[in-house]
Amino acid sequence: HIVDLDGALHGRAVNRDTIREIIRTINIPVQLGGGIRTMQDIESALNDGISRVILGTSAVKEKGFVEAALKSYGEKIAVSIDAKDGYVATEGWTQTSKLKAIDFAKELEAVGLKTLIYTDIAKDGMLSGPNFEELEKMNKNVNIDLIASGGVSSKEHIEQLKDLDLYGAIIGKALYTGAIQLEEI
Repeated sequence: HIVDLDGALHGRAVNRDTIREIIRTINIPVQLGGGIRTMQDIESALNDGISRVILGTSAVKEKGFVEAALKSYGEKIAVSIDAKDGYVATEGWTQTSKLKAIDFAKELEAVGLKTLIYTDIAKDGMLSGPNFEELEKMNKNVNIDLIASGGVSSKEHIEQLKDLDLYGAIIGKALYTGAIQLEEI
């Protein structure tokens, strides 16, 4: 799971050479988000070897974009909902919309989305645990593979997420700090 944070902020691929190098040097599927705003951006990422492209801001702001992307690329498309207080955030988390995350997830399900990443931006990087309440509510209200992101920082968090029957979890800062050892989980 790679996010071009500079790309998310600037609305275009910024770290493409670094991402290509990562893809060339590892032998596991890579999903990429951040700064992907057009069909050409999706095509370029997939041509670079990305396995799944994650749409964020463009999914919210460009009506019909997710549906068109799904028609062209199917399950190679995921959407990330970055939420603050239950509302969708965009532009690299700098703006909060008036769109409720759960309502947006239902819209995405209706157009055929299969994979959704949900990040509570108040939790991301804080090592304080995911927003279990929102994740449980989201998982009960939509029939999409749900990946938890933000605040996952212990083996216990992983076990709680597993108990919620989520599809997956993204672990970031906890790997860098050593709070989670992949071998353990």
